[in-house]
Amino acid sequence: MKSWLFVAGIALFVPWVALAGDAHVSVTMGAPGFYGRIDVGGLPHPPALIFPHPVVIAPVPVGVPVPVPVYFHVPPGHEKNWANHCGAYHACGRPVFFVRNAWYNDVYVPGYREKHGHGGEGHGNGHGGGNSHGGNGHGHGKK
Repeated sequence: MKSWLFVAGIALFVPWVALAGDAHVSVTMGAPGFYGRIDVGGLPHPPALIFPHPVVIAPVPVGVPVPVPVYFHVPPGHEKNWANHCGAYHACGRPVFFVRNAWYNDVYVPGYREKHGHGGEGHGNGHGGGNSHGGNGHGHGKK
């Protein structure tokens, strides 16, 4: 009797687990709450940076050209512990500038929307867009 109840419980539980796998948050570059690499080219104002110099976690091997710095908007605290987070963004061997959250929301997002002609939210892949974090976003969807 107990084994029958166990099987019945599993049968009722499995469909709910399958449905939970379909839930996700979609946030794209240019949307408030997007975290990841951003393109700052063509904007009227230079980015407001958290640190004045780029952060590099893994040094570039001798004889290899130093990559061009990239710009990231990251959740609060990620820039302070970049060694713990750079791998998720595929950026450990790259010089990284971190933009301030206020600049991202007040300057970058409106500029991106104006340039690309859409509101940003609901477009793209959100989490894992492109190549996980380093491509087009972390997609947390929360500030």
